[in-house]
Amino acid sequence: IDVGTGSARAGIFDEHGKLLKSASSPLQIWKEGNCIEQSSTDIWLAVCAATRAACQLANVSGEDIASVGFAATCSLVAVGEDDSPVTVSWSGDARRNVIVWMDHRAVEQAERINSYNSPVLQYAGGALSPEMQPPKLLWVKENLNESWAVAFRWMDLSDWLTYRATGDDTRSLCTTVCKWTYLGHAHMQQMNTKNTKAMDACGWDDVFWQEVGLGDLVEGHYAKIGKSVAFPGHSLGAGLTGTAAQELGLCEGTPVGAALIDAHAGGIGVIESVPSSNIKSQEEEKMEALCHRMVLVCGTSTCHMAVAQNKIFIPGVWGPFWSAMVPELWLTEGGQSATGALLDHLVENHVVAPLLANRAASQNISLYELLNRTLESMAREIQAPFVASLSKDVHVLPDFHGNRSPVADPSAKGMISGLTLDSSEKQLAVLYLSTVQSIAYGTRHIVEHCNAHGLKIDTLLACGGLSKNSLYIQEHADIIGFPVILPRERESVLLGAAILGAVSAKKYSTLQDAMKALNAPGQVFYPSQDPKVKKYHDAKYRIFRTLYEQQVSFRSLISDALG
Repeated sequence: IDVGTGSARAGIFDEHGKLLKSASSPLQIWKEGNCIEQSSTDIWLAVCAATRAACQLANVSGEDIASVGFAATCSLVAVGEDDSPVTVSWSGDARRNVIVWMDHRAVEQAERINSYNSPVLQYAGGALSPEMQPPKLLWVKENLNESWAVAFRWMDLSDWLTYRATGDDTRSLCTTVCKWTYLGHAHMQQMNTKNTKAMDACGWDDVFWQEVGLGDLVEGHYAKIGKSVAFPGHSLGAGLTGTAAQELGLCEGTPVGAALIDAHAGGIGVIESVPSSNIKSQEEEKMEALCHRMVLVCGTSTCHMAVAQNKIFIPGVWGPFWSAMVPELWLTEGGQSATGALLDHLVENHVVAPLLANRAASQNISLYELLNRTLESMAREIQAPFVASLSKDVHVLPDFHGNRSPVADPSAKGMISGLTLDSSEKQLAVLYLSTVQSIAYGTRHIVEHCNAHGLKIDTLLACGGLSKNSLYIQEHADIIGFPVILPRERESVLLGAAILGAVSAKKYSTLQDAMKALNAPGQVFYPSQDPKVKKYHDAKYRIFRTLYEQQVSFRSLISDALG
């Protein structure tokens, strides 16, 4: 089960990692300025609807389901002592008890927290993002006193889902380490991948929480934010409770694994999906090979997941997070806060979008496939040397929702250079192409930055909605210069969640064993061998890097003028 930003999805896999059927159910969302909220009640209803629908489509009963795994966005859930929702909204609407991951209300709180330079920040790229949980918690404390007083549990969404399913309040090392400043490596000596257990939470830093103004969360051994943690895939409680099982249409006692954030589940579902010729034979070499790969989980946003055997500190890149994705390995996590969301924003708000959407629907293809075909037609028409060159006059900085990595500047803005009065279909196609390329230049920036600080990335794997767009993936291969491997199973986040369930049911003794058994490669996109393509993208990449430098300069000039 995967709860994304816009929908909850359920997928049923067989023992070979093949998706039999899946179903989705839409989620309600409220957006007011920087505040973006959802309802945990609505989310659970959608999860139940999707699960029942998937079972029906696959023609399986609850008795046929061997295990359940959850993945979700890293949104923040507030519930009271009786598990009822506690509002996190200015509106006071009790339904709105989830601060969505991409909510940026806590920018000022993040800046204040970062000013303390706590040692825990070195494990978050040197600074907390407003998308992480401590700034959001501080915002609620400072702005919604009543909610702060009555909230009994603050939970990452995927942890809330496993709690709602099993009644077990054990938190995942993935969520706590990646989004809450928990130091997972405090459990290094307790590592036993074959016999996991819930562990007392000894990785919280009391001084950090007290100095940033959230010392009340230390009370009761961090009962409100997690006093026990477990490795992803650990079997929680006694499995599904009777109530949850009935609501989901499954059986009481069905094993449920400790959860992952959705992007991290995508990583688990894809990182071993390399052709056999790329796989080293010795176990140690296999582990080393894993450390040469970066997984791009590309949907509304993009997460860049890489693992290493040793902790590597990279400024502006989240981590290193111990055992937050693959047990015993250190996770480094780059990211772009708006990728699919940015493409949707620019395309759907264009004046010709309704016309193109109707045409795409009449051809039974997506709007983006129609734009890809338009670009190919334009290149033939003007005899362009290659499709990518159509963007020669349009340059985009894709930081429309700030820059998560590697400059870690939430106040960064998007930029477009090369606009005219043209508002035709062809102009939209070129703007779309330029934006796709800008996202790939952003990934190139992240990869180069990570490798300059000690990682050894030379292979990319991609999953998520955007990975189904061939132009998007080919541009990434050409711009970064590395092959991009797609997995056989395109629904990698769902597969990652299913892997957690398989481990919880003891189908596999370790998460790594399950990954190796259930990951498989699909299509591989290789970089263009045309030197002109490389020369073109190198030039555009230099422009891309200059755009942000110009923005910082503009910001300084205006600040001086107003100061």
